[in-house]
Amino acid sequence: MKKYIPNLLTLGNLFCGTVAVMYAVQGDFEIAGLLVVAGIIFDFFDGFAARVLRVSGELGKQLDSLADMVTSGVVPGIIMFYLISETQTGAEVFINPINAVDFMPFIGLILTLGAGYRLAKFNIDTRQSDSFIGLPTPAMSLFVISLPIIFKYSESAFVHGILENTYFLIGVSVALTYLMNAELPLFSLKFKEYTFKKNIVKYLFILSSLLLIICLNVISIPIIIILYVLISIIQNYFKPK
Repeated sequence: MKKYIPNLLTLGNLFCGTVAVMYAVQGDFEIAGLLVVAGIIFDFFDGFAARVLRVSGELGKQLDSLADMVTSGVVPGIIMFYLISETQTGAEVFINPINAVDFMPFIGLILTLGAGYRLAKFNIDTRQSDSFIGLPTPAMSLFVISLPIIFKYSESAFVHGILENTYFLIGVSVALTYLMNAELPLFSLKFKEYTFKKNIVKYLFILSSLLLIICLNVISIPIIIILYVLISIIQNYFKPK
């Protein structure tokens, strides 16, 4: 019976992602974002359960990527499509988006394509058992789902100006797509042991993230993702060859 537990958690991720798609298409990005976060939590615990119960297998690996493709691939692409659409039209376009906008919003869907390509590579890449090569799709998804929430609750004219800029959103889409598939080693938050000396980078990152969340709330999410990439780059630079 225990071999089914990780797969059930993975299906929980897929369920959250599927429902998130429905809310994202309707323009309810807050609910969609919460469902994506719930899916990512399921995604974390399915791997954790598989390791604890020692029931890892090829089926679980493939199912995990399929679920991630929906939760952390399709949903952020839809959200970015609508964000760019609104910068083009100046109004919500949830009823008939394709007739309401030009081709530019479709550029946001490269996030979905990039996520699919990354997940396919991940399944055949034996180098990513203890760390990542390229930005994980859940990290990309968290970055994107935070943008409409930041826009809604931020009172900063500067923040609103950035998030209403078509070219900024397209730049974010291109940059995240590149980072997902770049040959860039990034540390993983998986722990083989919990000593501070051997996990100093992970602990400092977790502590910094918590402080940013306390101080900046939802605005901290894209900053944390950027910090994660920067710390990994610095760590790679100083790592012994």
